[in-house]
Amino acid sequence: MSAIQTRSELLEAALEAAAAAREIILRHYRSKSLEVSLKADRSPVTEADVAAERVIHEVLKGRFPAHGFFGEETGSHSMMADHIWLVDPIDGTKSFVRGYPMFSTQIALLERGRLVLGVSCAPAYGQTCWAERGGGAWLDGEPIKVSGVEALGDATLSTGNLRTLALGPAWGRFGGVVGSVNRIRGYGDFLHYHLLASGRIDAVVESDVNILDIAALSVIVEEAGGHFTDLGGGSVGFDTTSVLATNGRLHAGLLEAIRYA
Repeated sequence: MSAIQTRSELLEAALEAAAAAREIILRHYRSKSLEVSLKADRSPVTEADVAAERVIHEVLKGRFPAHGFFGEETGSHSMMADHIWLVDPIDGTKSFVRGYPMFSTQIALLERGRLVLGVSCAPAYGQTCWAERGGGAWLDGEPIKVSGVEALGDATLSTGNLRTLALGPAWGRFGGVVGSVNRIRGYGDFLHYHLLASGRIDAVVESDVNILDIAALSVIVEEAGGHFTDLGGGSVGFDTTSVLATNGRLHAGLLEAIRYA
């Protein structure tokens, strides 16, 4: 029997926006006529990215006209507002373009500088995760929580986007961590955070990220009982480029072992 969750108007709007984007994204997924172009940083953008972000903006702006908006594809406005929506319509566009399901829609809400809500919808994978401060974390309508694993030797660690870590002084220390865990995997993108929040893996290490990639996921992991920082131990913010996310029990030990700078 499913648990009952009280959803705020804000969360309902975010879920509605994610569902609207999902319909657009799935229409374009694996289309042989998909239009793809390159942004200035050489990352791909498709017509689905732009259309999905526009419909998200329409839903949220229609409900909350005074709120700010910061989107991956269409830019930002009203960034001095008390409430700012942070949106990546297709996080994992490279996966989307190549036709495999490791991409998601990320919607988060920043309230007076604090992340208070997150929705992570993976259209082709068939999952939607969400959380609101004080309301717990949910996966497809069921409450979720992180694992109780306490020892690094019993832990499963997932990694992603390790390029900058590999080029920096923490790479050797990270190698020691890899040799210490029970299992190392690279689930990547949204998936390893969904797995962490639902207690099926125990820690995630990533670099080369930005706030739009991880804002919603940080709320979900923390509301599931976990801990989410950058690899220096700092909170998620607009300058965040790396992640250490854990079930909480493993966090201090992993942070000390990697000592990322």
